[in-house]
Amino acid sequence: MLDPPQPNGEKMSRHAVSTLRTAVVVVAVAAVAAGCQPAEDGAGEPAAAPTSTAAVAPTVAEPTPSGSPTAVTAANTEQVCRAVDKLILAGSRRLAADSAAATRDEATPEELNARLKRTLAGLADDVRDQAGRAEDPRIEALIADIARRLDAGARSSSPAKWMGDTFVDIPPRLARDCRA
Repeated sequence: MLDPPQPNGEKMSRHAVSTLRTAVVVVAVAAVAAGCQPAEDGAGEPAAAPTSTAAVAPTVAEPTPSGSPTAVTAANTEQVCRAVDKLILAGSRRLAADSAAATRDEATPEELNARLKRTLAGLADDVRDQAGRAEDPRIEALIADIARRLDAGARSSSPAKWMGDTFVDIPPRLARDCRA
């Protein structure tokens, strides 16, 4: 396999390509590990919580400005947040699979980027659909923002770097903020 030309005219070594692919796999697997697993929030309500070994500062739920959400909104919020959690987990697995397939196929960095961009764009569309279902405006805004961030990753010139910088922050944010 020929090494792809770099912007400065040099070719990327096989070791560098392998390192890039490994980094992408590690980031994707870390996102899966940090996934949004249900946990008890102390009030008996399930809440998504990261399960990674990284330290996560405890957070205190802030009251909503409009008071308590209605039972319909709370039920919808739980459904929507769970759906987004599942989408992010499935997307993380697809990103890891894309990276593994690129390694097996000895894909170029450009081919890997294209695979990652397609996966991120599809994930953004799926997450955006869930934002449209949310009845709580705060949850709708949160999920719409996550979809925008995923769109940014799909447009990034280096989605692998974007994943390491931004994608890994999405599961903990959902765990902290996506609940009634």
